[in-house]
Amino acid sequence: MADGLPSFPCGLLTADAARSLVDSVDAFLFDCDGVIWKGDKLIEGVPETMELLRKMGKKLVFVTNNSRKSRKQYSKKFRTLGLEVSEEEIFTSSFAAAMFLKLNNFPPEKKVYVVGEDGILEELRLAGFECFGGPCLSHFVVFYKLQILHGFRELELCNRGLREDGKKNILLETNFYFEHDKSVGAVVVGLDQYFNYYKMQYARTCISENPGCLFIATNRDPTGHMTSAQEWPGAGTMVAAVSCSVQKEPIVVGKPSSFLMDFLLKSFNLETSRMCMVGDRLDTDILFGQNTGCKTLLVLSGCTTLPELQDASNTIHPDLYTNSVYDLVGLLQQ
Repeated sequence: MADGLPSFPCGLLTADAARSLVDSVDAFLFDCDGVIWKGDKLIEGVPETMELLRKMGKKLVFVTNNSRKSRKQYSKKFRTLGLEVSEEEIFTSSFAAAMFLKLNNFPPEKKVYVVGEDGILEELRLAGFECFGGPCLSHFVVFYKLQILHGFRELELCNRGLREDGKKNILLETNFYFEHDKSVGAVVVGLDQYFNYYKMQYARTCISENPGCLFIATNRDPTGHMTSAQEWPGAGTMVAAVSCSVQKEPIVVGKPSSFLMDFLLKSFNLETSRMCMVGDRLDTDILFGQNTGCKTLLVLSGCTTLPELQDASNTIHPDLYTNSVYDLVGLLQQ
């Protein structure tokens, strides 16, 4: 039994339950923030847990709603933390946004406006879409140009051509008219630490005034562990602001939507009944697992606390719960 946890209101992970779980699944789907790491700090026991599960022949897949990074950037973060995870094992909400547009035959002549960070921009460009907006500066474009051009003057010219929407302000003067690109056919909103009034108005104007413009949200997480010290406002706060301004609900492509699972199933020859979703959020991770037919394991190392899980108003109950993924190691070795 995981130390100090009661067995109400859902199944506590015990040694027997852990063995039964591992025997019943072929793959573990892990959320990242609050499960694998908090900010840039690895959660205790994650390397040992991954090593044990891989030795047991289990497929490990990482499914995150955090859209700040692309799959390539997340693979680099895993390596920085001492974990070997390939791009093919990572499914992000930024990737989901790009794939949603691709699957729905988004017109090539249309552009995408991004309220978000480099992860969304990179995945959209890799998918062949023209996009703009993003953070205060598109760092990954600047770094790429720097590697090629190797010169301050060239880098300065490169910077000059980039939009810096994160630094733009609006002066609400009399008769001021906000200009926007009429060729924008989709607005993608994700986590954006540079969110401001200019971006909100640009997104609102495109969605409201461009005929047929899609409103896509990477996810609606209200908070997240952006640092190891505390929780911060999540993408859901930016999505709510834009949604309120246009009086329209977005198309959500991240968890708990089953959209990401469609790509996962195409990539791996697995059945959802033989998967276990491991996460720290009830309304995204656990609901995603339940919506797609996976077994579910809630860990209390991130957003959800035991009182929240046990609260009478909570209607989302995982199959099992425990303190952290590291409990699997101790329980399986008993």
